[in-house]
Amino acid sequence: MTAAKKRSLRAERFLRHPSLSVQFMALGLVITLIFALIALLCPLLQDWGWLQDPTSFLSNTPHASPSAQHWFGTDRQGYDVFARTVFGTRAAFEVVAIATLLSLSLGVFLGLLSGYIGGRLDLALLFLMDTMCTLPNLLLAVTFAFAVGRGVFNAALALSIAYIPKYYRVVRNHTVSIKAELFVEAAQSLGASPWRVLSRYLALNVMQSVPVLFTLNAADAIGTLAGLGFLGLGLPEETPEWGHDLSQALPALSTGIWWTTLFPGLAMTLMVVGLSLMGEGLNEYINPLLRRENWQ
Repeated sequence: MTAAKKRSLRAERFLRHPSLSVQFMALGLVITLIFALIALLCPLLQDWGWLQDPTSFLSNTPHASPSAQHWFGTDRQGYDVFARTVFGTRAAFEVVAIATLLSLSLGVFLGLLSGYIGGRLDLALLFLMDTMCTLPNLLLAVTFAFAVGRGVFNAALALSIAYIPKYYRVVRNHTVSIKAELFVEAAQSLGASPWRVLSRYLALNVMQSVPVLFTLNAADAIGTLAGLGFLGLGLPEETPEWGHDLSQALPALSTGIWWTTLFPGLAMTLMVVGLSLMGEGLNEYINPLLRRENWQ
């Protein structure tokens, strides 16, 4: 049986297997795709007149309760909560996508380099990454957000700093174990350059856990971005963002105005749950030990 046939049979069995984690992964994928579709279509929905301008200041009655005109009500500044919540999805996808791709690229590169070269470079990077891992993600993000300021790319840069050590540690540990394998030694003995060994023989073999880590870090980054927005360090005030909207809505919650906190908070929670479920299911599919244990 060819390798392609084996992969096809494994994927078919994975999709048909009644494992609970597989069902959760499917649910998480559906939730994530719905949010992705919303993020892509929200400018068109505004052009078609189905969404109000989320940045139109005092265009509506402040703190109007949910109605046929304003499905999620309005906030204290007259913004339509439904429009802000929908456009907040777009902002979350933009920032988190840039942040996770930056952290993945740097973390994987540094992990490969550190694990393969070793020596003082490995010790220095290990010390730096271990030090960063001792700090909470939000604290790291807040520290860099103070330095770089607000904005989509700046917020993404601040978030990426917090997740580089996670990719680094996973890739570095796999690289250290795999570089002692016979096929790597054979490539070195045949005169393969370090770059060729890293790119052709090591990179593909250490990337198994990266997709799982990517989805779980993306889920965590949603909450971290909301934390930055809540503290006023994320995106500009006029940009719809769930964390900032929650901070603006919190003072009115004690007066019975619940809609300004419920809907942004619910959207953020659903997106985090979707990404988390997808990551856990993907982990079972990729990890052979979990797959063997759960599929017997």
